[in-house]
Amino acid sequence: MNIATWLVRTAQRASEREAIFEGQRCVESYGGFLSRALGMAQWLDAQGVRAGDRVAVFMKNCPEYLIALYGIWAAGAVAVPINAKLHAKEAAWILQDAKAQLCFVSARFETELSEVCDVTCELVPAVRVEGGAIVARDPGDLCWLFYTSGTTGRPKGVMITHRMIVAMAMSYFADVDQVTAEDTALYAAPMSHGAGLYNVMHVLKGARHVVPESGGFDEVEIFNLAAHFRRVHMFAAPTMVKRMTQVAKAMGADGAGLRTVVYGGGPMYVEDIREAVDHFGPVFAQIYGQGECPMCITALTKDEVAQGDEAVLASVGRAQSVVELAIGGPEGLLPVGEVGEILARGDAVMPGYWRNAAASEAALKDGWLHTGDMGALDGAGYLTLKDRSKDLIISGGTNIYPREVEEVLLTHPSVVEVSVVGRPHPEWGEDVVAFVVCDGPLDVAALEAHCLTEMARFKRPKDYVQVEHLPKNNYGKVLKTELRGMLG
Repeated sequence: MNIATWLVRTAQRASEREAIFEGQRCVESYGGFLSRALGMAQWLDAQGVRAGDRVAVFMKNCPEYLIALYGIWAAGAVAVPINAKLHAKEAAWILQDAKAQLCFVSARFETELSEVCDVTCELVPAVRVEGGAIVARDPGDLCWLFYTSGTTGRPKGVMITHRMIVAMAMSYFADVDQVTAEDTALYAAPMSHGAGLYNVMHVLKGARHVVPESGGFDEVEIFNLAAHFRRVHMFAAPTMVKRMTQVAKAMGADGAGLRTVVYGGGPMYVEDIREAVDHFGPVFAQIYGQGECPMCITALTKDEVAQGDEAVLASVGRAQSVVELAIGGPEGLLPVGEVGEILARGDAVMPGYWRNAAASEAALKDGWLHTGDMGALDGAGYLTLKDRSKDLIISGGTNIYPREVEEVLLTHPSVVEVSVVGRPHPEWGEDVVAFVVCDGPLDVAALEAHCLTEMARFKRPKDYVQVEHLPKNNYGKVLKTELRGMLG
């Protein structure tokens, strides 16, 4: 089933219902939303886009983002949302790897992206069609190609199918929260990631969709929109939750109108979530997932979070309904309480990585998705994360893989060797520190300028430490544990 069918059904039963807002201003009803999606599908067909072709979206949050997604799906094509924080060169690599037919862009990205790739860049067309039809798709057909960074230094394209999206939505209703037509989805986190995935259950139920006028995360704006719309749902990284709590307490705001804040994408400290619940009330739910099993490995309900049990809050919840969860070790599955690699299987798990058989084989073994994260299950089924493998750095809810940063720094002529690690940060969770071996004095300004021309700003190191040599074991592998220890 084509996931765009859900928009068709909602528009059929509630054509005049308000659907998409920019701030407090309604820009499309559900009838208009469908009309523009169908118009885009016909426009894509005229450009030569066929079922299964990839069409990218490199845009900041805006009302047109939803129209782009549903227009792509209505055409039977595959959406390739690209993080708007990425550098144009990084986006260009994804376009090339995905073999995208074209890319919808925000106006500010059009020139810079066109300069570094030959994929056609277009603004979202304002075409409307009445009575059109969507292209039929099978449940196992690709729907969303999600690029998530890997330790090889290049992103991997997670193949997300229509079946996976349906499973995610059904599991949300069963394990996280209910949605009604009176609810409002607020997109303060990037729509290229989890916040955007969560649109589908709100489309199915005919809820409102609000994109802040800022196009991003602004605490005061969120509080004002929540007070206006009431019954607001949003997805937030833990750092966003912490900042919302700090700002609300400072300005005397109570967050009236916030109905559900689903948090995930990084570690949430127990005291931080307790402080948030104490101030805003029982509106917080937690999910743990990854692109390979989007948004639905485990969940903690609002009631569980609000009860404040230490062990429960330190966990990431129990398995969601559409997956099986296990802990694996070198010899097979491990019993309760033992630490090993977190494994998942079910209809929400990816069929593999795009054009990357080796990575697919490594991640999907013996019928299980090997997440690369370490954890343990207790007797009640709660999963506690123990460590993150692959040296992943999570800063502000965004994944940063050290290898990507290292490879950029190594292209600077003064850098002989480099190793990048994460350092605990009170607000962002972690920030990036680069240990650098140079052939002369460390020139931080030069390295900063180099990074800004080659990769996204949020990935750049916040500190550079010059060392004579990097600590290594007998096999020549850099001992990042020792580097972290040097940070104090």
